[in-house]
Amino acid sequence: MKRTNRKLTLALAGVIFAAPALVQASVSDKITVPRTSMEKAVRHELVMLPYYNIFDDLSFQVNGGHITLTGQVTRPTLKSSAENVVKHLEGVTGVTNNIEVLPLSPMDNRIRVATYRSIYGFSALQRYALGAVPSIHIIVKNGNVTLTGVVANEGDKNIANIRANGVSGVFSVKNELRVENHS
Repeated sequence: MKRTNRKLTLALAGVIFAAPALVQASVSDKITVPRTSMEKAVRHELVMLPYYNIFDDLSFQVNGGHITLTGQVTRPTLKSSAENVVKHLEGVTGVTNNIEVLPLSPMDNRIRVATYRSIYGFSALQRYALGAVPSIHIIVKNGNVTLTGVVANEGDKNIANIRANGVSGVFSVKNELRVENHS
């Protein structure tokens, strides 16, 4: 009995310690590993936004001192907050905010919750739910679902796509999940 508990504890610890790496690598489908200190600072500020969640997708590009923000969010305040935290960083000369605020829709909200339950309720994908911001983002606009983020392998990418396609009321699913690079 003790040996079984010890194995279970070690397995759980392994999952818990591996999860932050997946979450950190998957802030957005388009945010890659930061190469400069400015990219690291911008990424950090976006990740730390208090209302940033799995139903939002933020990305950015750094061109010298100019930052271009893109993506889709469910709250207008998140759009303005993202711009405000980035423009106060050292070395930033300008910010272009191209973040789209998704339309308010009870149907889209129902699809978001149902897709979340379908993906993260499936045992093979539950590990992606760990962390403050899970690694699979679910963007819903007018009944169309887009999946962004990072998964460990091609199988998980396909399972997430199948699970999202099975949600009632979804018109289409665009799978933009990236497979984690192990090299």
